[in-house]
Amino acid sequence: MLDVRRLVLLRELSIRGTISAVARAMNLAPSSVSEQLSLLERETKTELLRRVGRNVQLTEAAMALVERVEPILGALEEAETALISAGSAGGAISGRVRLAVFQSAALVLIPPALSLLRERHPALRLEMVQYEPERALHETWARDFDVVVAEQYPGHSAPHWPGLDRRQLVKDELQLAVPAALTIDGQPLPAGEELATLLQHRPLPWVMEPRGTATRHWAEQLIRSAGHEPDVRFVSADLQSHVKLVESGNAVALLPGLTLVDHPQRLRRISLPGRPLRTVFTSIRSSSARSPAVVAVRAALEEAAQPLDAGKAADIEPGG
Repeated sequence: MLDVRRLVLLRELSIRGTISAVARAMNLAPSSVSEQLSLLERETKTELLRRVGRNVQLTEAAMALVERVEPILGALEEAETALISAGSAGGAISGRVRLAVFQSAALVLIPPALSLLRERHPALRLEMVQYEPERALHETWARDFDVVVAEQYPGHSAPHWPGLDRRQLVKDELQLAVPAALTIDGQPLPAGEELATLLQHRPLPWVMEPRGTATRHWAEQLIRSAGHEPDVRFVSADLQSHVKLVESGNAVALLPGLTLVDHPQRLRRISLPGRPLRTVFTSIRSSSARSPAVVAVRAALEEAAQPLDAGKAADIEPGG
């Protein structure tokens, strides 16, 4: 019978690409990873790895074996979940849940969700890491995380990975953020024409996220579809820095509503034409769907998100 731990290492190599990356991910020495994979080759009596320069490459036989590892890992996770569920029936929920979340969700959703979990399931250990959504979805599929909070922008689909489900948390309105005192030639921005006026007169530059992010792609396409090229002078992955640049009168921005839940008085929020929405959702592996700990974390996130549905904030000015 093949050793499951060695099969896991082979799968990790197919995902990570190098022995050293597998070693870092699994907290092992590279020599130990190489030794275990060599033992797997002897067990299978098949060439699984081929040396290519300083790296190794999986053979066709190895890739065929990797394809059959995923169902095995799913079955093991389901078995472990069933065992834990049986042991915790009527008792306290415990265990560790690894959560990946992006910044605006971490700021608004995680604090109330943690309070709910601490009150209801004090023996449950939640570990959170801030990750870009697309990468976090991949890492959840790769089993580095148990739950991911991710996002999807209009016209931009987040990647789908086999064995991951999706459940909506909240629809979050994407808004125009400008300094509260911003005027054009001494006149306030005309109601319903705020974005068009900014694009025409260019009173301030834009702050946006780095290229390659869904946020940046959506924002650029919105402005270009209106016939303009944004003057992007400030780039940061930290949306709180976007807010600071806007409230200090140095930039304008397109920001998700969750970022502006507790916005300062020196910042004005304006709805965009058509009131575009991004979808914030949770995703887990189907094989862990019955895990009491995973279910509890997902439920807490959904409860924390309930008051944040788009359109409920009374201080969003209509526009467009």
